[in-house]
Amino acid sequence: MWFYDSRTVNLNFQLDDLRVFCLAARKASFAATATELGTSPAYVSKRIALLEKALGVALFHRTARRVTVTEDGERVYAAAQQIFQGVDHLGETVAGGRIEPRGTLRVTTSFRLGRRHIGPLLSQLAQRHPALDIKLDAVDRRVDLIAEDVDLDVRVGAVDEPHLVAHQLASGARLLCAAPSYLARRGAPASVAELSRHDCLVLRDRNQAFGVWRLAGPHGEEKVKVTGRLASNNAEIVRGWGIDGHGIVLQADWDLHEDLAAGRLVPVLPGTTQPADIWAASTVRLSHSAKVRACVQFLREELAGDGPYALRRGAASAAQPA
Repeated sequence: MWFYDSRTVNLNFQLDDLRVFCLAARKASFAATATELGTSPAYVSKRIALLEKALGVALFHRTARRVTVTEDGERVYAAAQQIFQGVDHLGETVAGGRIEPRGTLRVTTSFRLGRRHIGPLLSQLAQRHPALDIKLDAVDRRVDLIAEDVDLDVRVGAVDEPHLVAHQLASGARLLCAAPSYLARRGAPASVAELSRHDCLVLRDRNQAFGVWRLAGPHGEEKVKVTGRLASNNAEIVRGWGIDGHGIVLQADWDLHEDLAAGRLVPVLPGTTQPADIWAASTVRLSHSAKVRACVQFLREELAGDGPYALRRGAASAAQPA
């Protein structure tokens, strides 16, 4: 087991040096680290050198173009994350949960959810907490929160990673629908099994098996393999194809309500749905981080409320059986 021997290692270094090291480890570049910190590469190199001298180990392999973390550096990085979490928890305990959110909050979400809801809401959160710096990445893939240094991943669907903390933000469901022109041409399926004989517009979702729809309805949970001529990883494109009459779509009720209300899309198999609750995943509990707690609480209030960026589901309720 690897450990530091307190008799031989000089631990007289600053937490700021550890933060510089962790940022450089993530960036794999002293220049990029200096740019983010607003300082010079020479300063970054000096802080790293002082930390290496204090710990008695080499933290980076250095080349002309980039730096990579050594095996010792990886261990120091992991230990540093625990130190920072402990410091944050200490501050939270002393302040009794009243500490003002500050520092950098890194959030990830899907493109559609980010553009229509999470992005505008984070803008409001930044106005409410001036000491908070927010970075939002919209990616349609599964995110590794630890490896990518993400504080919060907002997603459609449950958090199934056992090492993450799950926070439900809002409820929702995916609905089946199609354009009137498609149903006039092909007819409406009478059962979930009949979907396999229809043109289905498949979305390559970050958290769903491609081409397999698991649905819950009057006959319980059913699974069907669907195919179609068109598929995309972008929900907006898939919905547009559905409006054009190319096939049946399965998308979140809060993303369909305008088209359902306007008649551009109509329900298919009313009462048959797929869970699409909004969840946030984090690596820490809310009691351990003021910035994560503030973000989760704000998103929970706004997404389930009646504000301009809430998940509106009014028209979706019409998709229930009479």
